[in-house]
Amino acid sequence: MSTKPTIQVFERMFLLVDILAKRSQSLNLKELSELAGLHPSTTHRILSDLVLGRYVERPQAGVYRLGLRFLELGNLVKSRLDVREAALIPMRALHDKLGQPVSLSVRQGDSIVYIDRAYSERSGMQVVRAIGGRAPLHLTSVGKLFLSHDTEDQLKSYAERTGLKGQTSNSITSLEALKKELKTVIKAQAAYDKEELELGVRCIASSIHNDRGELIAGLSISAPTERLRSEWMGPLQDTTATISAALGYQA
Repeated sequence: MSTKPTIQVFERMFLLVDILAKRSQSLNLKELSELAGLHPSTTHRILSDLVLGRYVERPQAGVYRLGLRFLELGNLVKSRLDVREAALIPMRALHDKLGQPVSLSVRQGDSIVYIDRAYSERSGMQVVRAIGGRAPLHLTSVGKLFLSHDTEDQLKSYAERTGLKGQTSNSITSLEALKKELKTVIKAQAAYDKEELELGVRCIASSIHNDRGELIAGLSISAPTERLRSEWMGPLQDTTATISAALGYQA
């Protein structure tokens, strides 16, 4: 398998980023062009697009350095890797105790993404979403945890972007109903999916925080509707508290 990008402009972009990453000082257009072996006009076009994406900064005309977008993405990846590692043993222990699928999810834009799961055939249900799968925030228990931290303006923007589309007859599809639901989430410090994503399946979720007190992930238990038990919330919250503490969170 080739180690070079198949699209030439990507290869040149990666080259310029690598050159900037190896230098502690900003570089001007001429220096970058010479180091990359590219024509100045080609270098300028690629850098201009990287500046638009905030991957490169232009502190002054004709001078470039890596942008803060790389720091943001690096911290995001770090937090996800850390939370996955910290959650691995506790979530498996929770699954062993309850016998139901336990999922670890993070927010990405207007969706949650499932990044890990503990389950077995004895749970009596098929896994609804595979690792890497996505689901709308307002239709999931973990998604509601994240939405409960949004401001009113952010919540309104989310509703406008997504249209609050439903997937079952139980789905929340109005902004007012969503606001009412989120008030319950805030009060309970827990969230529920009442067959809103898929009929016959209910979920409960609890938050995971990092050392800065930020909500970075959620842990959820899924079960057939008739099997879900409210008393599972205690062990679930104990588990998320254990994971949060491992990440340096102090309640």
